[in-house]
Amino acid sequence: MIELIPAIDLIDGKCVRLTQGDYGSKKIYNENPVEVALMFEDYGIRRLHVVDLDGAREGRLVNYRTLERIASRTSLIIDFGGGVQRESDLEIAFESGAQMITAGSVAVKEPETVLAWVKQFGSDKIILGADAYDKKIAIHGWKETTDKELIPFIQGYYDQGITQVICTDIRKDGMLEGPSVALYREIKEAIPMLRLIASGGVSSIADIEALDEAGLHGVIFGKALYEGKIRLKELVRFT
Repeated sequence: MIELIPAIDLIDGKCVRLTQGDYGSKKIYNENPVEVALMFEDYGIRRLHVVDLDGAREGRLVNYRTLERIASRTSLIIDFGGGVQRESDLEIAFESGAQMITAGSVAVKEPETVLAWVKQFGSDKIILGADAYDKKIAIHGWKETTDKELIPFIQGYYDQGITQVICTDIRKDGMLEGPSVALYREIKEAIPMLRLIASGGVSSIADIEALDEAGLHGVIFGKALYEGKIRLKELVRFT
């Protein structure tokens, strides 16, 4: 059964969503992310994806105090990303209650650093963030598209010990038009044992079912919940 992973994206300590990574599209859904996390937990959700959007833009951790409040008030398993660039950032994130961190831009710029983290902390603690636009890796809060091809990028890390990947199709993110199921199938065919987590575009329970049928390990979604396209009570059968 696919793992459900609601997202809480943070700007100024508030729960927000963007569209295709555009900070100008920011919409605030709740000024108290702890309330949101507690609501998820009440409906049987066990895992949470927290993104420090301020951190992603600035290249340093910004909203770790909010992470700490969420972690201290819930028993959710939290993976945290955004602005994680140095080992000191990992230490702050883990000390603030994250059980896993997502390495995004740093994985492109400093692969030796990320691989050292995998060896030091374990592959269960380090998730590769593979965000792509037209199958090319994007970094720095999606403001910059690189020339790195998505699947070879993931394969290279998998061959060196990474086991979990969050893959976001930026074209789909926040659009509520359905996820890139065909792309995820392609990745799974290339790397069958990869624990692949889909992100971007989920708009309905049918989308989650399609990703489950495609063999995805997990699915991250947020806007569909906040906009009422998916209701928490509908998710109980997956938990």
